[in-house]
Amino acid sequence: MADVPTRPSTDPASLSLDEARAEVQALIDRIIDARDAYYGRDAEVVDDATYDAWMSRLAEIEQVHPELQGQDSPTLTVGAAERSLFAPVEHAERMLSLDNVFSDEEFLAWTARVERDAGRAVHYLCELKIDGLALSLRYENGRLVSAATRGDGRVGEDVTENVVQIPGIPHRLAGAGHPPLVEVRGEVFFAVADFDALNAFQQEHGDRLFANPRNAASGSLRQKTEGKNERQLRAMHERLSRLRLTVHGIGAWPDPPVASQSEVYALLASWGLPTSEYFRVFDSAQGADDFIRHYGEHRHDVEHEIDGIVIKVDELALHSELGATSRAPRWAIAYKYPPEQVNTKLLDIVVSVGRTGRATPYAVMEPAHVAGSVVRQATLHNQDVVKAKGVLIGDTVVLRKAGDVIPEVLGPVVELRDGTERAFAMPTECPECGSPLAPAKEGDIDLRCPNTRACPAQVRGRVEHIGSRGALDIEGLGEVGAAALTQPTVPDTPPLVSEAGLFDLTIDDLVPIQVVVRDAETGLPKELEGGVPKLRAPFQRVVARTYPPGAEDMTPAERRRSGIKKDFAVIGPSEAAKTLLAEIERAKTKELWRFLVALNIRHVGPVAARALAQWFGSVEAIRSASRDELAAVEGVGAIIADSLLDWFDVDWHREIVERWEAAGAQLATPGHPGPGAAVVEGGVLDGLTVVATGSLEGYTREGAQEAILRAGGKAASSVSKKTDFVAAGPGAGSKLAKAEQLGVRILDAAQFRVLVEQGPAALDA
Repeated sequence: MADVPTRPSTDPASLSLDEARAEVQALIDRIIDARDAYYGRDAEVVDDATYDAWMSRLAEIEQVHPELQGQDSPTLTVGAAERSLFAPVEHAERMLSLDNVFSDEEFLAWTARVERDAGRAVHYLCELKIDGLALSLRYENGRLVSAATRGDGRVGEDVTENVVQIPGIPHRLAGAGHPPLVEVRGEVFFAVADFDALNAFQQEHGDRLFANPRNAASGSLRQKTEGKNERQLRAMHERLSRLRLTVHGIGAWPDPPVASQSEVYALLASWGLPTSEYFRVFDSAQGADDFIRHYGEHRHDVEHEIDGIVIKVDELALHSELGATSRAPRWAIAYKYPPEQVNTKLLDIVVSVGRTGRATPYAVMEPAHVAGSVVRQATLHNQDVVKAKGVLIGDTVVLRKAGDVIPEVLGPVVELRDGTERAFAMPTECPECGSPLAPAKEGDIDLRCPNTRACPAQVRGRVEHIGSRGALDIEGLGEVGAAALTQPTVPDTPPLVSEAGLFDLTIDDLVPIQVVVRDAETGLPKELEGGVPKLRAPFQRVVARTYPPGAEDMTPAERRRSGIKKDFAVIGPSEAAKTLLAEIERAKTKELWRFLVALNIRHVGPVAARALAQWFGSVEAIRSASRDELAAVEGVGAIIADSLLDWFDVDWHREIVERWEAAGAQLATPGHPGPGAAVVEGGVLDGLTVVATGSLEGYTREGAQEAILRAGGKAASSVSKKTDFVAAGPGAGSKLAKAEQLGVRILDAAQFRVLVEQGPAALDA
């Protein structure tokens, strides 16, 4: 993988296609890694400024080389967690993210483009960018029916059960004249004082302290009640009761009775919803720029943490005129403030190995409080970055941090050196398996462990990926579960020496496991007891402690005098063990595209996996296909085709497929007629275009699309004049409205089943 500097100086236009492709893939890998940590684990592995620079660089290269922009490029998608414990909720209208600017020049260039495209001067609404968690509240006829996180912008997590406990969120809107459906968007957060009080409560009750308000807000909103005892439920309520919400927009309301964003805020306030007191409307870009400067100097004077200012065109009529990209509106922008900086001591530099084999140095530092959180580590990317920064182990270093993300090590404070500092030496061998580290190919800066098959760190990472939401979505197969199965302290031989044995696991494999839980990035133990890494036994058998007959009614003193002790009897496996095995068994019948993602084939993400599954119908058909046949599939192309061929050319990769299949994993779509099914001719839907939207009873989203394809139809993602039918369930949203506007025939779930099984003629029979 090519190095990805924070602010690349190479003009994208000067890169060859191969150089551009290598840098694009390096950027995508790191952006996805950072997104997964941020959205899935409420953790941060890179500072905000670096992440934003990666996104900016990726957009620049894709603009010069549009052929490198895949359908699931980070520049076209909104970040989301790979795994979730919550039910999915489809937003009635897309919940977009925001593009960023970082300087007055960039901001004024944006306002110039807006006014040019609008053809006139505009008003700008400016508000504080709260550093919290985005939330969408769905009201039907004034009644709150659901609350969901942003997710990927189209589908979020259902957190209604927790949201209804947050003070200040009305369950029924005040006033009258409410629309049949409206989505209200806002930000959930802890005020600084409430966050401090929460941590005091946590400390008083012996619970862990939260690092910063943003992570505390996200963790509080995304907690489940199942399995909690009374004390834990009280603590959960305490956290939720201290959360606040500020609303800042609406969605899924085609014709609101107002003309401006500021009037929207007045309307939302009249409904009893909490709006911000800090927004201002300006009739010039200069006024907005003055607002940005003011709060840049007074960002700590407000009750909650902010990391910038959001600027919106106030006139609603211009929103649709200016439009949006696939991930962000063109009528709004976020001005991000410069990161904050602190000094701390660099205690060590450790090297971790990820699931792709990349060896990454991490700075381990004395805990430093910066921008509202305590930081102990930060990535140093590779050995060349360590050298370029000029840091020595033992240095006092400068950290910078935007908002609440893990900071970047900027460099040493050379004046504070006392001669005890020492240079970092990149290991020549993998710290996990001892294999010689080397670049994947000539010219690469990153070093990798070549022991792809057996390196414990890579196996652990791949197993954790298999359990992720974007793959087989196996509960219990997260960071701790993957470590327990692949790198236990006990037994000496792990239950999984490779992912090939996943579906062969038994209770007897799980019960002996004892494991030290380590940080996913640094490999350092997360928990210590008396300075020694703490062992967990996540799958031990449950035992019952009983007294012998006749001793149950004795007092404790009588039992002691008689020398009577409790008996121990094994009564069965723990819930964790049973849950994991049940989830693995359930995963055997997951959709084919999920298995393709789970195989860890380079470049094969959910978009390509769905396309391959729909077209070929089985892993065997994909394996047997030629390069041209693979590349011809829409959404695949030559790069992914080569990656597939390379993957299946490895013997132990084929062993994974064979063992999974032998264990009962369903590596084919039932009833799929074989390659080319995406354009099946002669099916009951031959020549027809069908859109499936919302929750259709009896079908997953992917299942509905596959049903259309198997019937010979085209499964479209948007409604147009060429659409023949729209199958709409609860949560259909804007697609349903579009179908009604165009007069397209709309079907419910029962009619959709008739359509795909018997054809359109049967609908009127």
